[in-house]
Amino acid sequence: MLLAVDIGNTQTVLGVYEGQTLRANWRVATRRDSTADELGVLLRSLCAEASLEPAALTDAVVSSVVPDLNRPYTEAGRRYLSTEPLFVGPGVKTGMPILYDNPHEVGADRIVNAVAAKDLHGAPVIVLDFGTATTFDVVGPGGEYLGGVIAPGLGTSAEALFQKAARLHRVDVRRPGRVIGRNTEQSVQAGLFHGYVSLIEGLVSRIRSELGVEAPVVATGGLAPVFEHELTFLVATDPHLTLEGLRRIWERNHS
Repeated sequence: MLLAVDIGNTQTVLGVYEGQTLRANWRVATRRDSTADELGVLLRSLCAEASLEPAALTDAVVSSVVPDLNRPYTEAGRRYLSTEPLFVGPGVKTGMPILYDNPHEVGADRIVNAVAAKDLHGAPVIVLDFGTATTFDVVGPGGEYLGGVIAPGLGTSAEALFQKAARLHRVDVRRPGRVIGRNTEQSVQAGLFHGYVSLIEGLVSRIRSELGVEAPVVATGGLAPVFEHELTFLVATDPHLTLEGLRRIWERNHS
């Protein structure tokens, strides 16, 4: 079985594949100071929770935007799973030309998402990933990675607002009943929710205009379900898009 790991700035998503079937998946907080032993204990406990034997995990593939965790995950794979993880990066076969000015600057998760979206939905396609940052990744008509947009994530924006405005208290991020708030809580919710919807709609419109085609949009990431019914142009919301991309990239490198 294959262990797929997407290490993000705030959360890490893990999944176990048996062939093409996702047997189990988890979302845990990213701790930048985790040691290999701590990660090994985590992996073993997650496997136990899903009634999986750690010895059955014979392969591992990782995308990471947290370099400090690359070595601990490598050592944990060797020590606790007896496998050498494949890290998505330069030299790894993705099957997708990358037209970024400097391909090394592109986050591994963004390429992984683009690969999965293109395979599942064709090209062109736009991937909208709600994370610490909200990213828009664009695959061109020829299946090439064109680039994209990086915007502050909703949680990141909200946290900055609450830290800088002394009289504003934290509120739940959800769709308010109206845009014009009748109290401070409603006003903040309206600004966060509807302001973010407008940001997304505006950027998707501009990306499509620049592409010259109404490319379909696929959403993923922890906050995607919050907006999936508000963004009418979404063709799919896929919480496992990154894991699926990791599986496909691993197969391309072990065919």
